[in-house]
Amino acid sequence: MRVKHIASALLIAAFVAACGNQKATVVEEPSLKDAVGDKFLMGVALNVNQSSGVDTSSIKLVKQHFNSIVAENCMKCEVIHPEEDRYDFTLADQFVSFGEKNGMAVIGHCLIWHSQLAPWFCVDEKGNNVTPEVLKQRMKDHITTIVTRYKGRIKGWDVVNEAILEDGSYRKSKFYEILGEEFIPLAFQYAHEADPDAELYYNDYAMNMPGKREGVVKLVSSLKEKGIRIDAVGMQGHMGMDYPDINEFEQSIVAFAGTGVKVMVTEWDMSALPTVKQSANISDTVAYQKMLNPYPETLPDSVSKAWNNRMKQFFGLFEKHADVISRVTAWGVSDSDSWKNDFPVKGRHDYPLLFDRNYQPKPFVKEIMAESQSLAEEKK
Repeated sequence: MRVKHIASALLIAAFVAACGNQKATVVEEPSLKDAVGDKFLMGVALNVNQSSGVDTSSIKLVKQHFNSIVAENCMKCEVIHPEEDRYDFTLADQFVSFGEKNGMAVIGHCLIWHSQLAPWFCVDEKGNNVTPEVLKQRMKDHITTIVTRYKGRIKGWDVVNEAILEDGSYRKSKFYEILGEEFIPLAFQYAHEADPDAELYYNDYAMNMPGKREGVVKLVSSLKEKGIRIDAVGMQGHMGMDYPDINEFEQSIVAFAGTGVKVMVTEWDMSALPTVKQSANISDTVAYQKMLNPYPETLPDSVSKAWNNRMKQFFGLFEKHADVISRVTAWGVSDSDSWKNDFPVKGRHDYPLLFDRNYQPKPFVKEIMAESQSLAEEKK
């Protein structure tokens, strides 16, 4: 028995030694944020099911592929400040904590916006517009309370959202009605005073349009001339198969960077569905709804290929201007999360995001990661 034990011991020792001489092979899953590297932050918008930990499938993707997050809705005024004397930080706290726990750059969205604004904010108890003095104080209280709560924890804030129209003029919102152009510099001033180290952004859509481009350049230049901090312009990337023109989009990147600020591609998604505008000639509602929802089950291969090619083309544009682009943020994790579903007709299925409904990366994302891995291997 003793001989057998010795023999067994020797066999085990030989096996351990042999294993010790072999290098363990660790297969790492590909990652979009690693493929991007230090070119810019790779961000994503989170809904409350994701930031609270309920949607575990999405959370896995977020941790693997992104290094920056932005709040989709939980920091908007109607949610975080529903009544003048009441704030609700429950969901916003969960969102910020999620980012911190996972070492991500946390972006706050948004402080001043005419939409999803709490109904009380700009009016008195009778529904009439408040005086300029009252609105200034409400803005200051709102911005100071929120920004101070997350001071040192938020990398940057979308301070003002969607205040310029396509022709470059100011949107006639309640803020503009009561305060005129002054409301924008005031918002940036209040935010900077609340957290001097936080980055401050202006964010808007249709930023490829020449009129809006000129209006935003004028706005940024005006803020800088006044000595007011603004760090970046957020170009919302809500796209379609026929808009925006990529050359116009590039012209805006260059123009905004020319003012001395960084550029961010925010809210990036691309509808795969045909752009349909309702016409008086369309009397058949059923036919119109079919036009709006042409691919209720799956995307045809030809359309998928065209969509992926266009998305990769834009991603290439972002990489080309990585010297001025500091963040690219997808507006949702997977196709099932997109705000484009069920709008403007219930049951509408769109395919606008970087990951499909099965939480798998789209072909262009796979290509980006594969190309990055190939370059890394060549350098070894």
